[in-house]
Amino acid sequence: MSQSQIQEQLQQLKQGQTFSQQQLLQASLVELPITQLVDRIATEMNDNPALETDASYEVGDEPEYQEYSESQDDGDADDFESRSEREERQSALDDALSNMGRDDDELPVYHGGSSVSEEREEMVYGESLSFYDQLKEQMGELDMTDTQRDVMEYLIGSLEDDGLLRKSLGAICDELAVYHNIDVTESELEQVLALLQTFDPAGIGARSLQECLLLQIDRRDPSRLKDLMTKVVNSYFDEFTKKHWDKIQTSLSLNDAQAEALFSELRKLNPRPGASLGETVGRNMQQITPDFIVDTLDDGTVTFTLNNGEVPELKVSQSFVDSMKEYQQNKDHLNRQTKEALLYIKKKVDAAQGFIEAIKVRRHTLTITMRAIIQLQHQFFVDGDEASLRPMILRDVAEKTGLDPSTISRVSNSKYAQTRWGTFPLRHFFSDAYVTESGEELSTRQIKATLRDIIDSEDKQRPLSDDALKEELARRGFPIARRTVAKYREQLGIPIARLRR
Repeated sequence: MSQSQIQEQLQQLKQGQTFSQQQLLQASLVELPITQLVDRIATEMNDNPALETDASYEVGDEPEYQEYSESQDDGDADDFESRSEREERQSALDDALSNMGRDDDELPVYHGGSSVSEEREEMVYGESLSFYDQLKEQMGELDMTDTQRDVMEYLIGSLEDDGLLRKSLGAICDELAVYHNIDVTESELEQVLALLQTFDPAGIGARSLQECLLLQIDRRDPSRLKDLMTKVVNSYFDEFTKKHWDKIQTSLSLNDAQAEALFSELRKLNPRPGASLGETVGRNMQQITPDFIVDTLDDGTVTFTLNNGEVPELKVSQSFVDSMKEYQQNKDHLNRQTKEALLYIKKKVDAAQGFIEAIKVRRHTLTITMRAIIQLQHQFFVDGDEASLRPMILRDVAEKTGLDPSTISRVSNSKYAQTRWGTFPLRHFFSDAYVTESGEELSTRQIKATLRDIIDSEDKQRPLSDDALKEELARRGFPIARRTVAKYREQLGIPIARLRR
C-alpha cells in the first residue's frame, strides 16, 4: 500500500471520528434541560479559552423568554449554630406533637424557624441543590429498573414540604396509571418507598409523624436507649404526643436520671426532615425552569418560545482566530514550538466552533419537536382538558419532525413546558393508544380517567359490573372490550364489583 493511500485512510478515519464526536456532543446537549445547559456551557468555557460570550449580543435580539427571579440569594440561610438547631428542632417537635390530628394546618418549619407561608413569600435561590435534586442525587446511587426510577421520582415529587408522604399508596398508584401510564401495584410501590426511606436525612418518605420518628430511631446503633425510644414511640405514642412524661416513666420503671436521658434524646428527633435539606418541596417547585413557554390566545392560536434563561450567546475568541490566521500565513517559516502553538490554537478553535454548532442544533431540535407536539396535541393547549390529549408516541413526533425517535426521547427527558394550564413535563403529552375494532385510536389515559370517574360516581350499594362499565364507557365514546375494561380496572387497583360494596 502506498504512502498516499495510508494517509488518505488515516484522514478518512480522523474525519469519521470527528463526525462521531460531534454527533455525541449534539446528542448530549439536546438531552440537557435549560438549567444543566447553563452549567455545561460554563464548564466548556472554563476548559476552552477560545470560547467566549458575545458582548455584542443583547437580550431581546431573539424572541425567547427570559426567566425573571424576584428573589435574592440569602447568604445566611444555612448559617445556624448547632445549639440553635437543637432548640429549633425541639420546638418544632413540640409543635408537631401538640398539633397532632391537625395535619392540614401549616406548622412551623424547623429550618429557619419561619412558617411555611412565610417561606413561600421569601424563597431563596441559592447555589445549593434543591430538596428534589438532593433526593434524586441519592436515587442515582441505587440499582433500579426504569419503572422503579419513574416511580421513585413521582414519590419524591409527592412529598410534603416537611418530607413526609401523606398521599395514600392507592391514590398514588391511580395517579401513576391514569396520568403517566405506569402500572404498579401497592406492594411494588411500597418496595420503592422503602428505598426512599433509606435516604438522608432519616425520616424522609414517612407516612406519619410516628413512622418518621421510628425511621430516625432505627438508624441509631443498638443500645438500651434505642430500645426504650422505640418502645415509647411504638407503644406509648399517645402519651408521648400529650407529653405525659410521668406516665411513660412509671410504665417503663425508669428512675429520674434514666427518664431525663430518654426524653432528652426523644426531643432531638426531627419531625420535619425535609426542611433540614435547606429546600422545601414548595420552594423547589418554584424553581422548576421550563424549557418552553407556550402561550394560548383567546382565539385558539397557540404559540411558543424557547426559554434561553441564562444561556449566553457564544462566539469564537477573535484573538484566537487572528493568531491562527497569522500563523497560517507564515506556516512555511515556523519553528517547531510555533507549530505546536498553532496546533493547540486550531484544536481549541475547532472545539469552540463545534460546541457553538451543537448549541444551534439543540435549539433547532427543541424548536421543531415542540412545534410538532403542539400540532399533535393542539386541543389540550387550547382547553387544558386531560381528555383532549390524543394518543401520541415518540414515533408520531419523529415522523412529523424527521428526527429519530431516540432524539425525541432525549428532548422529552427532564424538560418542562409552561402553559396556560400549568407547567408540565414533556412526557405528560405522550400516551399509548387503544385501537378499536373500527380502527379508531383512543388514548389509554383518557379511557382510564373516564373509567375512574364512572366508578367514583357509581352507586356503592349497586356497583357496576365490568359489562356495565363497558356499556357506560361506550356511551361516553370509548367502545372497548369487556376484557380491556377488566384489565384497566385492575391496573388502576380497583376491585371487582362485589368487593366495591
